[in-house]
Amino acid sequence: MSLAVAVQMDPIETINIDGDSTFALSLEAQARGHTLMHYLPKHMSLDGTRLLARGHAMRVQRVRGDHFSFEAEKEYDLSTFDVVLLRQDPPFDMNYITSTHLLDNIHPKTLVVNNPTSVRNAPEKLLVTQFPDLGPPTLITSDPQAVMRFRAIHREIVVKPLYGNGGAGVFRITAQDENLNAVLETMDLLYRAPYVVQAYLPAVREGDKRIILVEGEPVGALNRRPKEGEARANLHVGGAAEKIDLTARDREICAAIGPTLRQMGLIFTGIDVIGGYLTEINVTSPTGLQEISRFTGVNLPGLIWDAIEARRKN
Repeated sequence: MSLAVAVQMDPIETINIDGDSTFALSLEAQARGHTLMHYLPKHMSLDGTRLLARGHAMRVQRVRGDHFSFEAEKEYDLSTFDVVLLRQDPPFDMNYITSTHLLDNIHPKTLVVNNPTSVRNAPEKLLVTQFPDLGPPTLITSDPQAVMRFRAIHREIVVKPLYGNGGAGVFRITAQDENLNAVLETMDLLYRAPYVVQAYLPAVREGDKRIILVEGEPVGALNRRPKEGEARANLHVGGAAEKIDLTARDREICAAIGPTLRQMGLIFTGIDVIGGYLTEINVTSPTGLQEISRFTGVNLPGLIWDAIEARRKN
């Protein structure tokens, strides 16, 4: 099976080829004989009923500083592709949301991974609220008084932007911290959206586990341990990646959420687990494929393409 694949992502010249999951997916697609086209979200146009994108036929190779080549730019009709990989990084803002509305015009005839309707309706910090028994106490609000009441109950809390990513804007607030009001004022100013407030989990010192799921089934994991003096474990802010196995609790969480992920067309997802609690379900542009593949020797991009190819056959 040879598929025509369009890759909607950030500028490919800016990526780190040793860690970028979209690059790994593109390499695997090319190795299977699929053709690649790269375009930026801002270069999409809905012209009547046709969804067009200005982009480049692309080839990739694992050579630092020379990891891609483009053919001449041209305009493509995205409905003529077999697959579109929706892979630009958050923030999940109105530009991101608009791109999912545009892609709705071609999905599922052209398979968009992940399903754009589900991506729009289930951003990572909201989808997790559908499984309250699996996660820590969580509040989503723009009301400072509600946050104060929540802190009075749980003492130490974490405040983070609802549509943020990569650990940006995440604050640990202690029971007596006098900066809470200032933090909330800053969040209102910067994000103009509700924030997520969760009970602080001391187990984060032992790591924040990222688990990759394909069609709702767990296929690998890594542990992200925060550096000394840092409350965040994200690799973007200096967290250290460690090899780790799935626990019985991890498998219980995956079994609980897997059917929903499959039904929603969320083929490739990444969940975050701290101390046995589900804290996020990443559906927009999950990461971690290369790190986990290096630890385990399992070809995770290959498993994802197996799932995509199976969907295309059905």
